[in-house]
Amino acid sequence: MLIAVTGGTGFLGAHTVARLLAGGHRVRLLARDPARVPAALGPLCPDWSAVDVVAGDVTDAGAATRLVSGAEAVLHAAGVYTFDSRRRRELGRVNEHGTEVVLEAARRAGVGHVVHVSTVGTFFPAADGHVGPGSPLTGTGEAYLASKAAAERVARRHRAAGLPVTVTHPPALLGPHDPHLGDQNARLRNLLRGLMPFWPSGGLPVGDVRDAAEQHAVLLSGPPGRSDVFGPGHFLRTREYLAVVRAVTGRRLPALFLPAAAMAPVGRLADLLQRAWPWPIPAEYGAIHVCAVAAPVVPGAPGGGVAARPSAETVRAAVAWLHEAGLVTGRQAGAARKTSKEDSDPVVPGPPGSRRP
Repeated sequence: MLIAVTGGTGFLGAHTVARLLAGGHRVRLLARDPARVPAALGPLCPDWSAVDVVAGDVTDAGAATRLVSGAEAVLHAAGVYTFDSRRRRELGRVNEHGTEVVLEAARRAGVGHVVHVSTVGTFFPAADGHVGPGSPLTGTGEAYLASKAAAERVARRHRAAGLPVTVTHPPALLGPHDPHLGDQNARLRNLLRGLMPFWPSGGLPVGDVRDAAEQHAVLLSGPPGRSDVFGPGHFLRTREYLAVVRAVTGRRLPALFLPAAAMAPVGRLADLLQRAWPWPIPAEYGAIHVCAVAAPVVPGAPGGGVAARPSAETVRAAVAWLHEAGLVTGRQAGAARKTSKEDSDPVVPGPPGSRRP
């Protein structure tokens, strides 16, 4: 089956493309910069040369049309995932408008199976303390979540008009081989480097990128027409998350936990300073807000048949990759640097432009 993919050089996208190729599918990839494709896919699927690459942006209707022409299924995984206040306009342009462009192209081409990658955060804050089928879209109080909720409304509108769109809601993803060092792995790296001594109360949904990729490969290989699917993962309180990292690395990692409401003004100030400061400040308001409003997924929610692996396994693989990619030192990785070969995915150098420890 020919599957058209946006976001295939990103974290979840690259892992999903690898699973699709392993399953015998043909893949056509939309990439703003085709030169990035080898670094993103090569370590995960050595025989990626069969991937057809279409140069273009998700907001380019012509490129989207070329991407989906003749495809039997579309995976729309492209999106901007960041709490960086400097990228607000980009969030709306890519996440909402890009979704409209890609799904409209799929509709015009008569594609019979579309999977749109959203986030479980579109349901935050949850009115009744948990999320599941039928939960209302909110995504309020923070620019990234608002942009993803807007994109999901686009997907739902197309589904109501007859396009067979399945919407997935993955949690925050960690794991090995992150081509551009996204927010979650970067935050883990900052924790290991001692740059995050203060943590907000609350919690966050955490999943493994390899499980999420498997879920999307299963969905694309199966029948179309499912509505909302929740990604495999675990809801961890911030104290629990830090406890997992401590156990995996064998490090103390001192931290002070403060009420999210008390940390929110600090995050707002950091966002203001970030507009003038060229390097990321690890105290974004958005990350604090998510910890404050996140809620667990109800047991038994549709998940596509893929179970979440233990959080310790996910964190161990992520830390081992950060170390072997040269993004943290052996001391910072602690015991996780000794991860056995069978528990690790292929190791590659860190993303271009990433600063060393």
